Amino acid sequence: MKHLIATVLLVAMAGLSAYAQNFTLKSNELGGQLTNKQYFNGFGYNGENQSPQLSWTDAPAGTQSFAVTMYDLDAPTGSGFWHWVVFNIPADVHEIKSGAGDVKKNLMPAGVIQSKTDFGVPGYGGAAPPAGPVHRYLITVYALSKKLELNADVSPALVGFNIHFATLAQASIVVCAQHK
Repeated sequence: MKHLIATVLLVAMAGLSAYAQNFTLKSNELGGQLTNKQYFNGFGYNGENQSPQLSWTDAPAGTQSFAVTMYDLDAPTGSGFWHWVVFNIPADVHEIKSGAGDVKKNLMPAGVIQSKTDFGVPGYGGAAPPAGPVHRYLITVYALSKKLELNADVSPALVGFNIHFATLAQASIVVCAQHK
């Protein structure tokens, strides 16, 4: 089932890439693996629980806002695990600073909403993979045709549903993490 979901995601991303081939997501902090900085502080981890710096370029014409998600493709839940869900990023913003996922720090631009994650609270929740194989974390920025009329209390699935119908283009990076 996980492989089917990953295949569907890759096919969907390939289809969207034809419309915005230059839309690109980058990070000055991330390589192939998450560092202790991005790991959760809890569940046996002593990470810094700090969201990564992200930037994107070449959004398609008509972009009205952006959304960013971080999703564990390999979580042993049967449905993955949402670590970060951010939306209504203004169309003129093209970077999220490191640590902006901490809602208490108020580092996001005005109007940006960080909704609940699968941890049950808004904001960034770092990686906390259980013992076993490496986990892949899919970080995606979406160029949207509108702002989403949702609040911070909605589930990640409902945000994803709304993102789906407003997406003009998307760009992703995959980073890995393993139980420490």
